Amino acid sequence: MTEKLKLISHKLCPYVQRAVISLTEKGVPFERIDIDLDNKPEWFLKISPLGKVPVLQVGDKVVFESAVILEYLEETERKPLHPQDPLTRAEHRAWMEFGSAVLGDIWGLETVTDEAAFNVKVKQATEKFARLEARLVAAPWFDGESFSLVDAVFAAVFRYFDTIDEIGDFGILAGKPKIARWRKSLRERPSVRDAVSPEYSALLRAFMKKHKSYLSQLDQRAAA
Repeated sequence: MTEKLKLISHKLCPYVQRAVISLTEKGVPFERIDIDLDNKPEWFLKISPLGKVPVLQVGDKVVFESAVILEYLEETERKPLHPQDPLTRAEHRAWMEFGSAVLGDIWGLETVTDEAAFNVKVKQATEKFARLEARLVAAPWFDGESFSLVDAVFAAVFRYFDTIDEIGDFGILAGKPKIARWRKSLRERPSVRDAVSPEYSALLRAFMKKHKSYLSQLDQRAAA
């Protein structure tokens, strides 16, 4: 790869984190450009057909959608993060989609404004993590000893819980020892640790406060 890569991103976006982790694991130099999604610059809207991040600029071409970016990096860069076996690779892709569904539940946890709706999201997330626990190897990564794109996807998922756990214990990850072990391994991985800025937790709390979410209400009560 000789083209200079630019990654258009946002400091909170979990889909951006996937791309950052992949680029870092592969040792690919890139320039990260964070934008404000509430005030998208005109130049960004011109290159992002869906108005979403991440967007990867490769010379004068752009690649959008995180899944497509990850696949492009798999095809063009060294150190593959997908398994070689086609069936296992397909299964990994399916679990990556599962991770996106989990992110949908977490979005609900962060944004719903009343306790009843919050409890529904807790139940949905708890059930999904129970299914994940049943499949997980976590020795130390998703499928054993090799770090994969599934690990990159769930690294961004678990990062939310570093903040959520400070607000309260909602039992979502309770009684899931393999997930606990995997989460610890991910937290200690340099590519994961460095995929966000130090103010990540403060930004997440500000996001929840802006949405007047139930979680933010609990957080503010605890701080009072």
